[in-house]
Amino acid sequence: MVKFSANLGFLWNDLPLPDAIHNAKEAGFVAVELHWPYATPSAEVKAALDETGLPCLGLNTQRGDVAAGDNGCAAIPGRESEARGYIDEALAYAREIGAMNVHVMAGFTDQSAATKATFAQNLRYACAQAALTQRTILIEPLNHRDANGYHIGTVPQAQEALADVDLPNLKIMFDCYHLQIMQGDLLNLFKGCQKQVGHVQFAAVPDRGEPDTGEVNFPRLLPELAKLGWATPFGAEYKPRGAVESGLSWMNSYS
Repeated sequence: MVKFSANLGFLWNDLPLPDAIHNAKEAGFVAVELHWPYATPSAEVKAALDETGLPCLGLNTQRGDVAAGDNGCAAIPGRESEARGYIDEALAYAREIGAMNVHVMAGFTDQSAATKATFAQNLRYACAQAALTQRTILIEPLNHRDANGYHIGTVPQAQEALADVDLPNLKIMFDCYHLQIMQGDLLNLFKGCQKQVGHVQFAAVPDRGEPDTGEVNFPRLLPELAKLGWATPFGAEYKPRGAVESGLSWMNSYS
């Protein structure tokens, strides 16, 4: 059975976060995940999660100075203190709401040896702190069409980062949208790294809208991933083309 998590960074993001959580429950999602929830007190999010019975699968570390073009800073030499502050903040929020995964955002780099070393050091720190409460750290390849110059863009690059750190609670965020653009052949790509994957997300390619059009046949792909043993809800991280409710018919393909 294929189940879904609503990514509230994109879905119902015009509503207060507790209201969005309730809408996700009403729409039939069995979990939620967050981008940057820090403006909402964690107690309010926890209350909504408790009221709906939905688990939160994860959240992201802060991006940094977004106006200046930041998209994380964990791989940027000289910003280690800032990066670790964001890691501490995210892990604290995750503990308070019961989220089990924290995605550490790397930032834009030249992918030099220095940036790889900085990323590894910050990830070791994140993994050590996360291990204290049995949480997992995620890293995510982002496509270079939407995030040109992001530190990791492919599964092999993410695997290199995992090997540099060599800790069991560091995993890959396998985002089908990003990886279809960068590599394609998603089923075989997943098979080759399944043991290293901590979460799976999806959206239509190329427009990142509802997963009912585009070049990836998700009603075929996602059940195949489930047959391989993936049992965690798939993260619906797409940008609705209109009102969220008017675009939810894609879920009927999996009932």
